[in-house]
Amino acid sequence: MEAALIIFALMVLFTFLGLGTYVTVKVVQAAKRGVDRTITQARRTVEDTTLRAKSLGQVGVTASLAQLRIDLRTSMRSTQQALYDGVRTDASLKESIGLFERLSAHGHELDDELKRLEQEPDRKRIAELLPDLRERTAKITEAADSLRWAARDRARRFAEDDLSVLSEQIEVESGALRDWSRPPVDDLTATAAAWDAGQRQPQPQPQPQPSAPAPAPTALNPAAPATPYPWEKARRPESTT
Repeated sequence: MEAALIIFALMVLFTFLGLGTYVTVKVVQAAKRGVDRTITQARRTVEDTTLRAKSLGQVGVTASLAQLRIDLRTSMRSTQQALYDGVRTDASLKESIGLFERLSAHGHELDDELKRLEQEPDRKRIAELLPDLRERTAKITEAADSLRWAARDRARRFAEDDLSVLSEQIEVESGALRDWSRPPVDDLTATAAAWDAGQRQPQPQPQPQPSAPAPAPTALNPAAPATPYPWEKARRPESTT
């Protein structure tokens, strides 16, 4: 018995240790994701600030490359946010997100190339590549802008349709509330129920009036003399002499 209790206690202990380890790992992973996300956002902010400084504070190919990266990153980031926010209420945007992810691969490739060219010392060669780089950037940003505006137009159309239906319902309700001449629905319902109950109850039948007693028939002949009872003796007629 003691051995069984010890084994049971060890199993419970190991179960709690396993759960504690699992929870600890999940907490550490969540914290790591939070730190990574914070680092990524901070790095992105630093890069954006650096690019804007280059595009405004410098001239020539360096400023042109920085401006291309700013245009590319701004368009892709705005489209990503619009699609991922919209898919929460509109599942049909999943296909658009798939297209955006394919487009995003081209955007990352172009952004990496522009970033490498910023360190290229041969400015003449970069100047020769700028027309092609601008064209590629324009194609990607135009495609991203098209997806973003299509998603926004779709969301706005749904909002307008819902608002139209809601406005019609409110107009109908407002008209019903202003119709003071019409009895309330509850009163009409109660009246109809009372009338229906009255129709189902049996109607009282009229009671017959008592008739007057028939008059006794008038005797046409005089009444016969009463018959004597059997135990009485017959009387003789009195003499008149």
